[in-house]
Amino acid sequence: MEAVSLPAALELVAGGGAGLSPEKRAVLGSSLVLLQRDYRFERVWFWGCIQGLRGAYYIAEGLGSDCAAPRSRLYSLNCVEWSLLSPATAEMVAQAEQLKGRFQGDPSFEYMYTEIEEDAEKLFQGGKEPTIKEEARLVATIEQIDKAVGIIPRGAFLKTPRGSVHENRNFEGLSLTEAKKLSSYFHFTVPVSLKNKTLLEKADLDPSTDFLDSLEHDIPQASWTIQLEKGGTVVVLRSLLWLGLTFYHIPMTKQYGYIYFGTGEKNFDLLFML
Repeated sequence: MEAVSLPAALELVAGGGAGLSPEKRAVLGSSLVLLQRDYRFERVWFWGCIQGLRGAYYIAEGLGSDCAAPRSRLYSLNCVEWSLLSPATAEMVAQAEQLKGRFQGDPSFEYMYTEIEEDAEKLFQGGKEPTIKEEARLVATIEQIDKAVGIIPRGAFLKTPRGSVHENRNFEGLSLTEAKKLSSYFHFTVPVSLKNKTLLEKADLDPSTDFLDSLEHDIPQASWTIQLEKGGTVVVLRSLLWLGLTFYHIPMTKQYGYIYFGTGEKNFDLLFML
């Protein structure tokens, strides 16, 4: 969610029962502006909150001029002081996928590899038992959620012939009919299934707007719910794969965004829910 539209946007996604206290909203409203100034970001998104057993991580993302470039991620324990997270690596994501259970809420907490893998040959490296810090698990989990369920409406961003991605200033929102279709929303990450389409399938696509993967091809199917809220004026999508991820869009307007309020755990019971 854009930092400038955070108060109104939180009201639109409140139907899921998650949100921030008035105090936290007021603090974020000022601290995110300072964050954008201090780090010289083009824009700042409030990503959401991962709730731990002993505290919560409030997450923000900073973007540059190219919106497809890797984002800078920061976390705060009090919505005032922010710490920059190192970029997630494939190894960090692989390690985080093996961890089970809740976050502790302590960035310095260390998970022992004995909790992850029972292979005796991998228990010790250089005489020390391998560990992974919760801070590394945090950035890896954010990467997983962004890649799996971070979405945007079709046409909200444009891809230039040089490959960079920018906000489409002519985007005026989806119509109500289009806003109720999964095919009108794209994963805001590097496409996978798009590369496997045939030339015939790509013939009807606009390369400037249809350069991402559509939600209609998500596996498993039915991992999204679409609802009309606020008297049918707001379209809300919720992920069943990462419970706590909510996306909203007001048709015929530029207002859209997604936010996550959850425990940072993937819903492995999804297949039994469908």
